[in-house]
Amino acid sequence: MNASPTDMKGGDTKLVMALPKGRILKEVMPLLLAAGIEPEAEFANEDSRKLRFATSQPDIELIRVRSFDVATFVAFGAAQLGVAGNDVLMEFDFPEIYAPLDLDIGHCRLSVAEPAELSKSDDPKRWSHVRVATKYPHVTQKYFAARGVQAECIKLNGAMELAPTLGLCRRIVDLVSTGATLKANGLVEVEVIAQVTSRLVVNRAALKTRPEQVGGWLEKFRAVVEKRPVHAR
Repeated sequence: MNASPTDMKGGDTKLVMALPKGRILKEVMPLLLAAGIEPEAEFANEDSRKLRFATSQPDIELIRVRSFDVATFVAFGAAQLGVAGNDVLMEFDFPEIYAPLDLDIGHCRLSVAEPAELSKSDDPKRWSHVRVATKYPHVTQKYFAARGVQAECIKLNGAMELAPTLGLCRRIVDLVSTGATLKANGLVEVEVIAQVTSRLVVNRAALKTRPEQVGGWLEKFRAVVEKRPVHAR
């Protein structure tokens, strides 16, 4: 059930590495190249509809998927390696995923935000019930439950900042980097749930059954991260 793709020419079992689309992909590319993994030329074509790519390494290929889907591909063994933010890992909490290496990229935070006007008189310490729009319902409910607050979560996959302005709810939980999007939509952060970075993740079964191959790439990435200049982290 957790079988990996096979190189039909040489009969060697290949590893699949799942990478997230968007900003994190750009940040992870220097690490990939430093580890000796150079994708085929089409990987750099943003207009390409191709999702699976060969690399300069005969035993590894890449797939490009949505950030939330990286965890699913790795957890179910369709990919043996991946790059995922700890926000995604916290939301899914797959026991099949091992996240041994912080790549020190994709820095942002998972925060609670509300309209700036509301925040002038609002005190989060007095909340007993909140309605929140978020794509992180599991993390959100767990965070508020620990504080004794009942959280009613409305699942949205994007445009979270519209929810308070259109009356869907008064607060949101979302990723924040610079805060510019919140500001542009009249929102402010009122609490930080977690600091977020991207991690190298592996499928536990693959690491156990193919320790030299999977573990070897893990150590290569660890060496790359450790050699990076401090200002680049």
